Amino acid sequence: MNRREVLKAALAIPFLSGVMSGGLTSALAAVGGPVSGAPRSRVRPGEPGWPSAAQWGQLKQDVGGRLLKLESPFANCTATSTTAACREALKHLKNPFYIGDQPALTQTSGWVDAWTSQPSAYAVAAESTADVVAAVNFARRHHLRLVVKGGGHSYQGTSDAPDSLLVWTRHMNAVTLHDAFVAQGCAGTQPPQPAVSLQSGAMWIDAYDAVTTHGGRYVQGGGCTTVGVAGLIQSGGFGSFSKNYGTAAAGLLEAEIVTADGIARIANACTNPDLFWGIKGGGGGSLGVVTRITLRTRELPEYFGGVFGAIKASSDEAYRALIAQAIRFYHSDLFNPHWGEQMAFDPENVLRISMVFQGLDEQQAQAAWAPFVDWVRARKEYVFVQPLKAGAVPARHFWDAEFFRQHAPGAIVDDDRDGAPRNHMLWSGDHGQVGWFLHGFKSAWMPASLLREDRQSALVDAVFACSRHKHLEFHFNKGLAGATKETIDAARDTATNPQVLDAFALALVAGYSGPAYPGMPGPGPDLAEARGDATNIGRAMDALLKVAPDAGTYVSESDYFQRDWQTAFWGANYPRLAAVKRKYDPDGLFFVHHGVGSEAWSADGFTRLR
Repeated sequence: MNRREVLKAALAIPFLSGVMSGGLTSALAAVGGPVSGAPRSRVRPGEPGWPSAAQWGQLKQDVGGRLLKLESPFANCTATSTTAACREALKHLKNPFYIGDQPALTQTSGWVDAWTSQPSAYAVAAESTADVVAAVNFARRHHLRLVVKGGGHSYQGTSDAPDSLLVWTRHMNAVTLHDAFVAQGCAGTQPPQPAVSLQSGAMWIDAYDAVTTHGGRYVQGGGCTTVGVAGLIQSGGFGSFSKNYGTAAAGLLEAEIVTADGIARIANACTNPDLFWGIKGGGGGSLGVVTRITLRTRELPEYFGGVFGAIKASSDEAYRALIAQAIRFYHSDLFNPHWGEQMAFDPENVLRISMVFQGLDEQQAQAAWAPFVDWVRARKEYVFVQPLKAGAVPARHFWDAEFFRQHAPGAIVDDDRDGAPRNHMLWSGDHGQVGWFLHGFKSAWMPASLLREDRQSALVDAVFACSRHKHLEFHFNKGLAGATKETIDAARDTATNPQVLDAFALALVAGYSGPAYPGMPGPGPDLAEARGDATNIGRAMDALLKVAPDAGTYVSESDYFQRDWQTAFWGANYPRLAAVKRKYDPDGLFFVHHGVGSEAWSADGFTRLR
């Protein structure tokens, strides 16, 4: 979430200068209704029906030996004695590439009073669709809790569960470029177009390295380079330049997905179109195991770039005026497809700016910000605690790790393991997320109507009130208002909450502390402090929502305890998603916390409620 440092070091580069009547109730009834022959509960280790050693052995044979019995590397750590596995894990605790390579770990270590990172009992380290099919069939036949993990970035804890079988797709990471892709069954109805196919275990840095650094084109993906490609697509997916290129899900041309019956299906606009629509933003892990995605690619602009700075106000009154000016300026000068990423509002009366741009050069970006900079400098009650600077890089180098190592090493963090792929890097501004223990996380789509002159004052009051409790961020790239009609129309044909179409930003309020995997040496997280922080997060968001009381929320960046999650995540799209779930997974094999159809199961996913 904190991408404030992205590209900041690059400035030194020489050449840079309310849903529907009855619809939701009907949907819940359809998903939660009794299913003939469906299991009432799933089986745990030691219970009758848990697979025998011989049955696990047969699965291992079926998947070419790639069945793993899991244990956390911290399982045998103590304050006075650590194993080699524990020492290795502690050494690489802030390396997201290492964590992603551990099937027993997740990128988030837990959430206070919600969940902690606990490994599955077994994992199939899938290397092919056939491996995934074998795992799905085994879980269905033996009534096992099934979990799917690619990147493992879920804040909600959906990529692990104790006593479960994990389908781990990390090793399915091939990337294939296409000059003229046509989706299966769409010949004659769709023109060939440039595209990229990615297996579901690939990370976005793998996609950007192939498509942009080496291919000279653009694919809409995620901002954090270590996020898994399939999980982002299924969540909707926003990148830094979404106001121009749309959501990642809207760029999906085709997917291969293994459904609950063990069939590997092709899903696109012409083949299984209902399933295709559900994959595009319906949430990861609810409809099946995605094994491959194909996304459209675009022409690159000449430059990508960023503008970074921070301004402190001398008083609360001055800070309120600064917030007002920032919102006016955003509306008049930045509310367009060129600009994305963040403005943040701190309790210390600091406005932090970490914006990115596309389709402009450095001089054009500086000119765009000149009126705002002049306004600040003309008033003695403000000081730039970080000078506002703009910089641009040739777009082809935006995810080029070697380029940044040479010109701006402070902007990135490398995979520090021996023999690590040279293209693997993380933005330094995302480093704090690695292994974090969440205290709370809330988001809300802010309607563009709040930018009208007659509403701006109320918005300013709400932002100021929110910032008295916690740091608040507006992620402008995660709202599509201000985008082109083509971009908005494409996003409209996805399962994502339609509120995103008329939102100027996604507002985020969160809190966290350092890694707290169970079994780690040390005192563990301060739970009292975490709960107090969670209370402040709630107060902050409540203050903001006074001007947007019906705001929806982004499924991947949302409150674990969200009460109205069906409406908040998907709005009027939920009944349609529920119908897709009922068709392709009538017995509820695929379960994730607050996923489509999860209201039919207990919170741990083991007991059917209705």
